[in-house]
Amino acid sequence: MSKNLSELSARQGLKNNLFENLAKTDVNKKNIAKEFLIGSASVTGTMSFYDFLKDENKNKKVYVCNGSACLCAGTQGKLTTQLTKYYDEDEIGHMTCLGRCHENSAFHINGNNYSALSNKQIDDVINNNPLNLGNDHYQSDSIGIKVLTNTTLTAQLIIQAFQKITSQDKLQTLNEIKNSLLRGRGGAGFPIGFKLESAMNTESEQKYIICNADEGDPGAYSDRYLLEQQPYSVLFGIMVSAYIVGAQYGVLYIRAEYPESITIIDESIKSLNPLMENIDFDFQFKIISAQGAYICGEETALINSIEGQRPEVRTRPPFPTQQGLFNKPTVVNNVETLASIYPIVTKGGNFYAAMGTDKSKGTKLVSLDSFFNKPGIYEVTMGTPLINVFEKLGGGFKSAIKAVHIGGPLGGIVPVEKFKELSIDFESFAQQGFLLGHASVVCIPESFRMIDYLQHLFTFAAYESCGKCFPCRLGTKRGEELFTNTIKLGKKIDRELLDDLLDTLEQGSLCAHGGGIPLPIKNALEYFADELKEFIV
Repeated sequence: MSKNLSELSARQGLKNNLFENLAKTDVNKKNIAKEFLIGSASVTGTMSFYDFLKDENKNKKVYVCNGSACLCAGTQGKLTTQLTKYYDEDEIGHMTCLGRCHENSAFHINGNNYSALSNKQIDDVINNNPLNLGNDHYQSDSIGIKVLTNTTLTAQLIIQAFQKITSQDKLQTLNEIKNSLLRGRGGAGFPIGFKLESAMNTESEQKYIICNADEGDPGAYSDRYLLEQQPYSVLFGIMVSAYIVGAQYGVLYIRAEYPESITIIDESIKSLNPLMENIDFDFQFKIISAQGAYICGEETALINSIEGQRPEVRTRPPFPTQQGLFNKPTVVNNVETLASIYPIVTKGGNFYAAMGTDKSKGTKLVSLDSFFNKPGIYEVTMGTPLINVFEKLGGGFKSAIKAVHIGGPLGGIVPVEKFKELSIDFESFAQQGFLLGHASVVCIPESFRMIDYLQHLFTFAAYESCGKCFPCRLGTKRGEELFTNTIKLGKKIDRELLDDLLDTLEQGSLCAHGGGIPLPIKNALEYFADELKEFIV
């Protein structure tokens, strides 16, 4: 991260944002470099990182989802074959992931997402582009009290609630959030009250709230549900956070793979803005459309991205609450975390803290993929047995599976025999050697070779590494090579060498991308040793 580049980008800030200029289809790199007083190499280095800005992807006309859920469902080969009727091979790109894990056969064309279409419907999409075929369908239910999936809020309702908040001291609101013991829902589980208080106590004339809506974990579509079905709860959480810390901007960084989410949030903000004019609150929303980079789910890489820098992870300290976007105090929270603020401040922190376990409070959204009889988004009280989620809400499995991958590509691979030992909370998963993360569930069928799945994970990790630190940049690539060579060339993987690689990644990586990928590999080595013994010695 360059502090100087941050300051140069800050000169025009969010109004004439550098990143948004780079994302324009008719961008002139030399003019951008001159206007923002940055080097051409910096411009090229940034643009070459993103899937949708890379020169090699300029001719892509359609993108096929290659996320873990679609991979395990085995639908994408048939889909690609159908698309080659209309497009050359080099015109078909990939996206990870489109959030259609409940239906599969997912692809993106002309700015829209589609899934679970017949060949005839695919032909219709390509020839006529009917938007109604882009609609998807999934279940939504709960175990316990509903706080995120209860009633869809309106602009008027959240304005009334916000007016009540601004009529009281902000410390009172902060204390309600602290009393709730709400922890971040993006994976790390960090106490939210602490982040808000840290930014509030940092002196600065300019502060920012960022909603990290670049949910890139294959198998997870809970953020998409909230952005599209409960948009005002997310916006309210941003407003309350801004009020507490004294921020003037609320930035929603939404992944380009979710075009529907961007449209709905934009429409919601437009309906909200006139109602905010009567409130003494100097604040405005800003939507930024991401351009395809999984690492931007990491908060400091996301901040670099908004600034128009190459989205590499920053070293900490300083932490974003002291020095974040444009070197100003910034609080970054994910979508589900922000949506949880409404029930806390309207019903009280103690109401929220009464739900869940000793250390995992409230509720959690769980994403179930297409292997379940009832795939969908489910809200459960923290501490709910995992098997209840699978059987009572998901309706069991359509076909036999050997394991589930929970928490995204950096989460744990949980074998079937461990289902009854886990509950939906941070501690249960950590104690058993897994990770709850986003609570996305990708099923690995019995017919899918574990060695192929592990290669898929390393390929994903290598492709999405930001390259900032050597352990991750080199280690994920070496891991991909080891698994590719054993599959394609029959070369045995030396277990001692693999263990050394995993240890280096775990201890030496700068962030959870490189540091997290060893977890599912280790889980597979422990629980599927017999299946893997012909490849790893």
